[in-house]
Amino acid sequence: METGFVFFFNSVLLGVGLAMDAFSVSLANGLNEPCMTRRRMCLIAGVFSFFQALMPMLGWICVHTIVQYFQSFEKLIPWIALALLGYIGGSMIRESVHGDDGDACSGGVGLAALMVQGVATSIDALSVGFTIADYDLPSALLAAGIIAAVTFVICMGGLVIGRKAGTKLAGKAGILGGVILIFIGLEIFITSWL
Repeated sequence: METGFVFFFNSVLLGVGLAMDAFSVSLANGLNEPCMTRRRMCLIAGVFSFFQALMPMLGWICVHTIVQYFQSFEKLIPWIALALLGYIGGSMIRESVHGDDGDACSGGVGLAALMVQGVATSIDALSVGFTIADYDLPSALLAAGIIAAVTFVICMGGLVIGRKAGTKLAGKAGILGGVILIFIGLEIFITSWL
């Protein structure tokens, strides 16, 4: 596979398209944690980038090995995303309503919840493995790396925007962030049926 301009351009566009859910969740995380440090922002964006690169590669592997099993699993993807994002969003709302309102900088999503967010926002990227199935392994890895880099930049933007808005919204930001996560889960679920 030739890795010229068209390859890079298509990989960047694929990265932008795949990163939109991760951007929205990053925005919600920034709203929920307005005093987030740069190190934490890099961790969150890095987790989303990792999963956005991992899932297309898993899809690529499935195409080259166990495609018949993946096709039956593909029907469950919207349900899994809805359940995971709905649970995390509901937890975020519950913590905002019943939590301590004294410190706007407390809280934030834990590592386990962050991993679940990473899976939930990237699980639909498994099917990208079908679109890159004709790539050889080095080209598929390069495309996954480009997708990861694009996702990282887009998620950092979402975190910065959310953090700034979260500072202004103070106590209500967690509720808004939770609603955004639930909405993203519903959007993934509904658009999979259209």
